[in-house]
Amino acid sequence: MNVSATTSPPVETQADTVVIGVFDGKNVAHDIEDGALQSLLESGEAKRNFKHLALTHAAGKRWLLVGLGKRDDFDAERARVLGALAASRAAELGAKSLCWELPHHVGDDVPGALVEGTALVTYRFDQYKSVPEREEDRPPPPLGELIVSAHHDVSDQVARAAIVADAVNAARTLQNMPSNDMTPTRLGERAMELADELDGLGAVVEGREQIIGRGMASFAAVAKGTDQEPALITLRYDGPDASGPVLGFVGKAVTFDTGGISLKPGAAMSEMKFDMSGGAAVLEAVGAIARLRLPVHLIAVIGATENMPSGHATKPGDIVKAMNGTTIEINNTDAEGRLVLADCLAHAVAEGAERVVDLATLTGAIIVGLGSTFAGMMSNDDEWAATVEKAGTATGELVWRMPFHPEFAELIKGKYADIDNAPEVRKAGSITAAEFLKRFVGETPWAHLDIAGTAWNLGRAYAEKGGSGFGVRLLVELALSHAG
Repeated sequence: MNVSATTSPPVETQADTVVIGVFDGKNVAHDIEDGALQSLLESGEAKRNFKHLALTHAAGKRWLLVGLGKRDDFDAERARVLGALAASRAAELGAKSLCWELPHHVGDDVPGALVEGTALVTYRFDQYKSVPEREEDRPPPPLGELIVSAHHDVSDQVARAAIVADAVNAARTLQNMPSNDMTPTRLGERAMELADELDGLGAVVEGREQIIGRGMASFAAVAKGTDQEPALITLRYDGPDASGPVLGFVGKAVTFDTGGISLKPGAAMSEMKFDMSGGAAVLEAVGAIARLRLPVHLIAVIGATENMPSGHATKPGDIVKAMNGTTIEINNTDAEGRLVLADCLAHAVAEGAERVVDLATLTGAIIVGLGSTFAGMMSNDDEWAATVEKAGTATGELVWRMPFHPEFAELIKGKYADIDNAPEVRKAGSITAAEFLKRFVGETPWAHLDIAGTAWNLGRAYAEKGGSGFGVRLLVELALSHAG
């Protein structure tokens, strides 16, 4: 979709459909022929209530009048929702080009949010579907253009949001692809494609032999049962005139998770192709950061593998030694994400990361606790946790911090090794998983984001079903906050 900004009024743009928003207690700021929009309000057909849509035609265009609700309640997240709703309605009407008139006196984050809501809702994943023979049976073509009209220049915000939204949609495609195509090898190829395309970005992809050679027996244990080659993906980005701490992004990318020998129930196991969502978000966020040429130093590490049962697979009760020397009892092979992340976190720190955040679809327990509204966050550093939380709030990718406590650390102590990957006592499941990971970052400020409830089927107007790309916007915002 082509996205642009203009200071021309909507009626002067080439858009065939224009969206005008109205706050509670306000009238249409810039009306058209014979007061057609205000008349729509006065007739009651249009309303100022949040999310209410009404349609009229004038001056050779369609006009969608959108209720913005109370001004005090209006924020970037509401703008994303309205961007999605208006774009969906415009598509139903056959629109090809849409213009949003930016509401007056809104935050600087609203233009970008309108772009994001529009771009995300127009995303389609249909490459595996046959094209119907009859034209009338085919879905309407997607919206081809979005123009944001404002009194002042918002082109920078709009352009940045378009890049970020494209990255989110790219992550969604990686998520949505079936695991027979989205293998660890394919994820590594995507990393190399981005590195070849973007200045300042480099990538190295290492396979099973190199993973074992690095002493990553924890990661390698998960990969033992699969015939697919695992991939340790390491990306480095050094932006122009970069300064500040080296950021470390780490992503879990289990491209399919059967649970291994501790086999999962069959119901909804097909959704386990989404167990690579953290890695997808990290990969495409790094791509967006490089496209934006942000002046930051960044290391990203993605651990990609399948978790399969076989005669070679790791068994419950096996003991392995991670890269940092910690020994681990593997009492449940379905608690595999923390085994992958353990070595990836240690690798990121060894490679120089000074502020680390990891993203992983780690525990079902976090879904019980926080649903799809928040990702769970656990951190060893208050200042870093506050920075990550602020980035989440700014992007609508909300996180909720969960506590650490010495009693949780006691739960993961091993009987025969240093730590246990799956304590028998079923308490604080998400926190004990994070407590496990904390052993692999040392004193480096670190935040763990458990995105199991937000990675797919998010249920928001702009990302209702399938992969959501959750975390891409948050990570880009985190990099922006460190850009000098």
